[in-house]
Amino acid sequence: MFTVSVETNFWAAHQLTFPASPRRVGSKPALPVSKEPLHRHNWAVTAEVSSEELDSMGFVMDFQKLKEMVDNIVAVFDNINLESIDYFQPNSSSAENVAKYVYERLEPKLPKGVKLNHVKVIEELGCSAKYSKPR
Repeated sequence: MFTVSVETNFWAAHQLTFPASPRRVGSKPALPVSKEPLHRHNWAVTAEVSSEELDSMGFVMDFQKLKEMVDNIVAVFDNINLESIDYFQPNSSSAENVAKYVYERLEPKLPKGVKLNHVKVIEELGCSAKYSKPR
């Protein structure tokens, strides 16, 4: 098995919503929410792909082509608040969901015989999330 990966970056803001401590309203528990302050990150995205065979040029796939594909997907994130994207209305703008968003858009674009292993998103130094398709 041969494996290659590319990395790209984008600046974006997000504001995660967290459930606060539960309290009761009448007979039902109410789950109030709290929002963290809006803040920016220089996000890093790595896409790792593999193939059992190399193409006629001796590649899993061309690095530049793969990077261009990932860059085009994350271009919609650059210098915006992630919550302004429809996908993040019902979904948290967590690093986990950013990784899933990129994975779901990249996988169908790959050449035949090239498998997307995972997409890794680094929100800040020491904090990352990885998404791969369930087996």
